Amino acid sequence: MWIYKLGSYTEGSEIHVLFKFENALCSVNITKVDIEKCYNSPIITPLQEIIKALYIEGNVVSEELLGRFRSVKGQWFESEVLADTGIGRTIESFLGIGMNSDKTPDYKGIELKSHRDKRRSSKNVLFTQTPDWDISALKSGRQIVDKYGYYKDGKKTYQSTVKCTPPNSQSLFLNVNQAEELLELQAQMKRKEDVAAWRLIKLHERLLTKHHETFWIEVENEKHDGKEFFRYKQIEHTKNPNVGQFDVLIEQNIITLDLMLCRPSGRGDTYSFKIKKKGMPLLFPKSVLYNL
Repeated sequence: MWIYKLGSYTEGSEIHVLFKFENALCSVNITKVDIEKCYNSPIITPLQEIIKALYIEGNVVSEELLGRFRSVKGQWFESEVLADTGIGRTIESFLGIGMNSDKTPDYKGIELKSHRDKRRSSKNVLFTQTPDWDISALKSGRQIVDKYGYYKDGKKTYQSTVKCTPPNSQSLFLNVNQAEELLELQAQMKRKEDVAAWRLIKLHERLLTKHHETFWIEVENEKHDGKEFFRYKQIEHTKNPNVGQFDVLIEQNIITLDLMLCRPSGRGDTYSFKIKKKGMPLLFPKSVLYNL
């Protein structure tokens, strides 16, 4: 691909941004043009008009969704179920969308994540992802439980958090293997043992797909007569996670992995990647906070 007469308005080592606008390919030399200053300038230019049009187009859904939440400002909702998932399920019902456990965002491309304000020290769930069994030493959650699990309510299970250091009480830990581009689940027994593995590129793709754009919804909640009630408090709006930070945050124990395998309740196996609240600005560097 080559842009006609590009050499007439660029020099070596300069950076251009390419984007589509009204079926045309546009090029902006951002070494010479400050996009933010152009956007905020009192002087109207063709480039400013294009940037503002793109901004409006890119925020149509988020403005619509934000309007839905603002329309019920201060209103209390009864949680559909008295459980950790109750808030999320009620929000989905309010927005008219079904429960979503697949790999795509919830509302017209925007992922919805909710948490109670009294749990500020808790982690946020990023996504769930099963290991790549074809490259793993063990081939299923059942095999992991058979080898490293413990008994609970008469059944052998494994429900624990795993991070890089130190190994957990069952001797499992994570290892970021950059040379082979893998995230490895290993055990420190008499010798180091391979357990399972994920391809890092698949985890990166999962993060970008699930959190291309996300509303992190904080609610205020109360309990009365065995029921839970909540109202929306604030929303953190994030876009375009910094994938380059993902591996680093795992190595720093800021992103961890929850294994919930062969639960006595009969619920399916889950492998949940979670991030500590302090890591959010690192993974999502440009977020906007809306107080409701």
